[in-house]
Amino acid sequence: MNPIVLIPARMASTRLPGKPLAEIHGEPMIVQVWRRAIEADIGRVVVAAGEEAIARAIAEVGGEAVITDPAHPSGTDRISEALRRVDPDGAHDMIVNLQGDLPVLEPKTVRAAIDALARIGDADMGTVACAIHDPGDLMETSVNKVVVAWEPDGRFGRALYFSKWPVPWGEGEVFHHIGIYTYRRAALDRFVALPPSPLEKRERLEQLRALEAGMRIEVGRVETVPLGVDTPAQLEQARRLLDPARPRSPGEPSA
Repeated sequence: MNPIVLIPARMASTRLPGKPLAEIHGEPMIVQVWRRAIEADIGRVVVAAGEEAIARAIAEVGGEAVITDPAHPSGTDRISEALRRVDPDGAHDMIVNLQGDLPVLEPKTVRAAIDALARIGDADMGTVACAIHDPGDLMETSVNKVVVAWEPDGRFGRALYFSKWPVPWGEGEVFHHIGIYTYRRAALDRFVALPPSPLEKRERLEQLRALEAGMRIEVGRVETVPLGVDTPAQLEQARRLLDPARPRSPGEPSA
């Protein structure tokens, strides 16, 4: 397959205004995310920018960005427009959707989402999940959960449902869904053409639109959840984690 990484980013964050341009060790956060995507060595990387300032920040470090409609209702709609503009001939048949607020993302997490999709010929989408170990996260509605029919070795499985509630009930692990997606190109085109589904609107999780339409989402299991930056406190945490002076484990990203 010929993948392309698309990173949607826009300035309209209510909890952290101007989030993509928030400074992390001398560079805007969106540049740090772009660097993590380059380090993953997957293929072409393009930032789907909602504003000129974001595109300019990427261009200044030699990256590729495209301006998209700032009014898009979701990051998926944003990357769909970006894909049509940067690859009108359809050379890329796998699309990797990375959130623009994951500056500490490890390449192995992205590769797990790619492997989840690539290994199943009739899969439409791929994503990743991590077992929840903190009891406080079980009832935390900002921690999205996924029910997975895991294969015997527990490395991959098929998504059955997504929820903000700790499902399934009973003894056993509950999994934190990490919002990194891979799509076959036809699946992305189909997804953005579908209207919002009843379960999607009820749970406020757009991936349920795909399940309700009968699309197959494969899940790769990972062992850590990447830090998503939505608040000033999380921004400070990202700065500490990317501090060039901090000792690092093998494969851990640096600023």
